[in-house]
Amino acid sequence: MPAQGLAKGATAAGSKSGAQDVGQSLTGSRIRERRLMAGLRQADLAQQVGISASYLNLIEHNRRRIGGKLLVNLAQALGVEPSLLTEGAEATLLAALREAAADANSSSAEIDKLEEFAGRFPGWAEVVSAAHRRIATLEQTVRTLSDRLTHDAHLAASLHEVLSTAASIRSTASILAETGELEAEWRDRFHQNLNEDSLRLAESSRALVSFLDEGDTSAERRGVPQEEVEAFFAEHDFHFAELEAGRAHAEELIGESPQLESDAARKMALRALDQYLEDARLLPMTAMDVALAGQAELNPAALAQEFNVALPVMLRRLGVLSEEVLGRPSGLVICDASGSILFRKPVRGFNLPRFGASCPLWPLFTALTRPHRPIRRRVMQQSGSARPCNTFAVSWAEGPVDFQTDPMLQAVMLILPEQDQEGSAPATEVPQSLGSSCRICARPACPARREPSILRDAPETF
Repeated sequence: MPAQGLAKGATAAGSKSGAQDVGQSLTGSRIRERRLMAGLRQADLAQQVGISASYLNLIEHNRRRIGGKLLVNLAQALGVEPSLLTEGAEATLLAALREAAADANSSSAEIDKLEEFAGRFPGWAEVVSAAHRRIATLEQTVRTLSDRLTHDAHLAASLHEVLSTAASIRSTASILAETGELEAEWRDRFHQNLNEDSLRLAESSRALVSFLDEGDTSAERRGVPQEEVEAFFAEHDFHFAELEAGRAHAEELIGESPQLESDAARKMALRALDQYLEDARLLPMTAMDVALAGQAELNPAALAQEFNVALPVMLRRLGVLSEEVLGRPSGLVICDASGSILFRKPVRGFNLPRFGASCPLWPLFTALTRPHRPIRRRVMQQSGSARPCNTFAVSWAEGPVDFQTDPMLQAVMLILPEQDQEGSAPATEVPQSLGSSCRICARPACPARREPSILRDAPETF
């Protein structure tokens, strides 16, 4: 939903909702905004869904709760998904705003008003979120450059050569300037030293400048190649049908992508695409489409056995299938043995932090402690925009395993947010409570908490 639009339809009626969820109370505002975008009159829309214009007016001003068949009919008339009216496009935005408040370390931020702010002023919320992302990127760049100055041996040696040569020239020049009459032999020797040192300084300076300028320096200094790779995959909706059909090559897509500006990002993207193509070769789209159509309830383990592939391969493949093929939205996270995120595909209903450490209670990290043992968990994050999710995780040894080397473990987690379906029986399994990251998690008495939360309803101690 366009960020600048929702504010036009927001009204002051939210005060009547009291303790009701703010995201739900703004459903009418979203309906009004979508109607205006579609160029429909209130009376015309009301007639299409079989209600009076006065009743629709109450709905649009958030004075009547809405759900069920009427919500579905309104969504169909407006040409949008019902979830877009009930949730808006604020789930990811809310997580970004919470991170911005956490990084600002400000006690004056009204965290309890966050959803209302994002719903009523989405344009300004996007500005704050974008500014926070830019600040985080620039801070990462500074850290990367500082780390480069500290640990880059070639750069350190070049700087030392420049400084030592400059000091030598300064010393020789001082002798010539401050000493009285010198013998011709010594004067010529000092002049020769000045000439040689100046030449050495010029060569060292040119080498240093060449080293700093080589390649695409503007991109190299961003220091966030993983963000570039994620933007590249998001641009293609994490699905590359042309690659699977053989109509394009990975190198071509990477070379033409405006998102991949650094060499590091291009190499990471090529590695990710190679893995994608290998999974697609083992699990072709046509065969997957048929297999998924024959399953009443998605069972990754049964599918892996049916195709005779390892479970991590199946989870990776399911995670990047389009929503039309899979029949539902999905998220995917891959990490290594250190817990560092290598690949992530966000999904609404399960917030994935862009910066900072993730919640250690995720099944993804539990799987690292139980190599090759599949884990299924029904989970629920402590967030107003979250919903129950079914997660499937497993870890495996990457590369050959022998007696001389330790296995290099990786773990993958498929995330399937539960969908609201009319007539479906409520789930009997209580979801496991977890968070996104500690700073924006209100989960009480959490033994895994690393730092206090900034949320006002969170416990004071940890």
